[in-house]
Amino acid sequence: MFLGVRMWKGRFDQDTNSLLQRYGESVSYDWRLYRHDIAGSIAHAEGLEKIGLLTPEETAAIREGLLAIRQEIDDGSFVWDPKLEDVHMNIESALTRRIGAPGAKLHTARSRNDQVAVDTRLYLRDAVAEVRLKIRALQVRLIIFGEAHATLAIPGYTHLQRAQPVLFAHHLLAYVEMLARDESRLVDAGRRMDVMPLGSGAIAGSTIRVDREFVAERLGFSQISRNSMDAVSDRDYMIELLSVFALIGMHLSRFSEDLILWSSAEFGFITLSDAFTTGSSLMPQKKNPDVAELTRGKTGRLYGNLVSLLTVMKGLPLTYNRDMQEDKESLFDSLDTVNAALEIFEAMLVDVHVHEKRIAAALDDPLLLATDLADYLVLRGVPFRHAHGLVGGLVGLVQERWGRLDRLAVSDFQAASSAFDAEVISLFDVSRSLDARTATGAPSRENVAAELARWREQLDAML
Repeated sequence: MFLGVRMWKGRFDQDTNSLLQRYGESVSYDWRLYRHDIAGSIAHAEGLEKIGLLTPEETAAIREGLLAIRQEIDDGSFVWDPKLEDVHMNIESALTRRIGAPGAKLHTARSRNDQVAVDTRLYLRDAVAEVRLKIRALQVRLIIFGEAHATLAIPGYTHLQRAQPVLFAHHLLAYVEMLARDESRLVDAGRRMDVMPLGSGAIAGSTIRVDREFVAERLGFSQISRNSMDAVSDRDYMIELLSVFALIGMHLSRFSEDLILWSSAEFGFITLSDAFTTGSSLMPQKKNPDVAELTRGKTGRLYGNLVSLLTVMKGLPLTYNRDMQEDKESLFDSLDTVNAALEIFEAMLVDVHVHEKRIAAALDDPLLLATDLADYLVLRGVPFRHAHGLVGGLVGLVQERWGRLDRLAVSDFQAASSAFDAEVISLFDVSRSLDARTATGAPSRENVAAELARWREQLDAML
């Protein structure tokens, strides 16, 4: 009966140095794979029974023993032993102590290499589903926020300079679109992750032929791996997920920057809730947008975790190398970080106060409508480049006079171009400007209302 610490003890005369035991253990973080490790082991036992290497009674003992261990872990009463290195050996050792010989048979025709590969794929299948739900919850919150301010116009910015008016809801919908792409990437990654590696062994499978299709069906995989060497050394699916997590972080970081700017005294467009801000230990007047700032910072961790695993994998020969143990901490950290960021953003947006008067003051800038003047000339036959130059000249004129573009007389416009007529004065109306932007994807009030309704219907159907 196997009860020892070293699963390779037959080859070695000396015990593993305690320094190496501490240096090489992974159970301190890979313990979270336990439910999926147990699921994989039960399916593997059923596969061994199917080919006659376990009796039904032995399979039942293995199943009952593993489910009892799972319950102990759920309850917090299971004792993890770092000397057993990882989640796999901790569970196998505990099982063998409980049920004897059938537990020692469980590792037949498999290696820890393909075991960890199947565990992480099962784990990530569930984890990705949770991230997708959090993405949708944040999208719904953005839609609710947009619906509450469906007709509110704000200055749009390029280069952090006022550019053209847009609807506040249109701005929020941009992040709904980004998050939708993120979710679609998770779906795509999930398809490539839906491959069962179990049965690949350490490198070359086993002379004991287990019905891999049967085991895959038991675990809910749609396909099995086609090359044993690739199956145990592949970490593409982790790297792909880390890349998606980094993109989610980037999108939340950009939104964070918007919120930081909008909540500053210089903008004053919004006030964040006291529950999601902090003060200063020195300056009593401060109210700091910590959630947004922390998210910007944590995005750097998401990038770092991606680069870390890429760097680990870049020089490894086939197949498994112990370097690959470094995959899980980066993966778990990114997963936890993304989940936390999505969750806190959704909660923070529940209570954001929008200062419409302050926004209206910023919107009262006729230069935001300068492009409308150029378009006006184009519709009267003036080539766009010429129209652009004419309007630019008018802007220069009002800046020299420290005046406003909408305060110029009709004669001033006509002095620049005979294509202007008295109607030009009516162009200085933000609502008119927005309603003229009717092309698909443009921010007319009708378009934005339709997009809010479309996204609301689509997300309601998903949740």
